[in-house]
Parts: sequence; C-alpha cells; structure tokens
Amino acid sequence: MNGCSFSGEGRGIGTRRDESKYNAILDAAVLVMAESGYHHAQIARIAKAAGVADGTVYLYFKNKEDILISVLRHTIGEIVDKATETSAKAASAEEQLRSLVRLYFGELGVRRDLAMVTQVHLRQVDANIRREIGDIMKPFYNLLDEMFERGVGEGVFSPNLNRRITRRLIFGTMDETVSAWVLSGAKYDLASLSNDVVDALLYGLTGPKANDTEQKG
Repeated sequence: MNGCSFSGEGRGIGTRRDESKYNAILDAAVLVMAESGYHHAQIARIAKAAGVADGTVYLYFKNKEDILISVLRHTIGEIVDKATETSAKAASAEEQLRSLVRLYFGELGVRRDLAMVTQVHLRQVDANIRREIGDIMKPFYNLLDEMFERGVGEGVFSPNLNRRITRRLIFGTMDETVSAWVLSGAKYDLASLSNDVVDALLYGLTGPKANDTEQKG
C-alpha cells in the first residue's frame, strides 16, 4: 500500500500480536477507503483486507468513524512530531517553513492511498467527524503560528498580517497542492514542489520591485 504503515497507536494494546492486528486494520482501512470512499468502505471489507474476522475490528475500534479518526490522528501526529524536531534545528523561519512543507509533501508523497483518504474522501464526511479533525489539526496549526511569530521577529513576515488568514494561506496552499497531486494520479514527485510552493508563499504575490525592473531594463 505505497508504504503506508501504522505503529504504536493501539489503545491498551497488550501484546505485539494485538498491535500488529490494530495496525493491519488501519492499513486495510486506508486501502479500502482510498478505493471506494469512506461511505462505501464497509467494516466487512476492511476486516477481509486486514485478514481478520469482522468482530475483531470492534475489539479495537468503536465503528468506522473511529477508524478514520485514528488514521488521521496517527498521520497528523507523526507529521507534527517530525516537524517539531526539524523546526527546532531550523536556522530561520524561512528554513522552518521550507522544512515543514518538504516534510508534509514527503510524508504524503510516498503514500498515495493515505493522501487520497486525507485529501479527497475527508471532504465527504459529516460535520461531527470534521469537528474532530479540527481538534486533531490544532497541534499542526500551533506549529504554523509559532513559525509565523518567529518570522515576524526575524522580519520575514509582516507584523501586519492576520495570523489566522496567514495560517490558512500556508496550509491551504499545501493542502491544495497535495490534492492536485492525488487527482493527477501521482504522476510526478510531490516533494520536489516544496521549494516552488514556499517561493510562491513568500514572494509570489509581490513580484519584483519597480526600481529593480527598471534596472534590469
């Protein structure tokens, strides 16, 4: 499944065998949801793909909604953990932004099935699930806010920018870029677009100054 693998996420997992079943169910859920969409991903199909009985799924998850939320919690949590580590090593806010975008694209760019679920099918779920997703995303948004504050202090970002709008601009651009990659059939290297995306975020709407243009002419 394009490198998608979950680990260490089980609730009250007591043995390695139990954890392997939990992870197998998550992997299978991503595969089935990517192929059929959330609403058509039946528990029976997920269980069959995971190689377990239908009843075994309910030993680990309350329902299909719980499975989807667990997939998102793991995916975003893993990205936030790695991004926090790389951000601490970044020499500047710009470098922090570049490493974050590169990491996000790199994680999803090798897991098309997972990207299909997170980018396409999540938009089709009900409001209750979207609210839970909002809570899952908070640590990621906090990371963007911290980066923005650092950028303001370094003079990279304007202090006059609205923080919430800036956060939406950054994540929205990342989100749309991944969605376009998924819908294209993953025909190109997603991670290779990271610098182009950051350049567009930092400089794309500004363009060269008038005097610079005149000097080049």
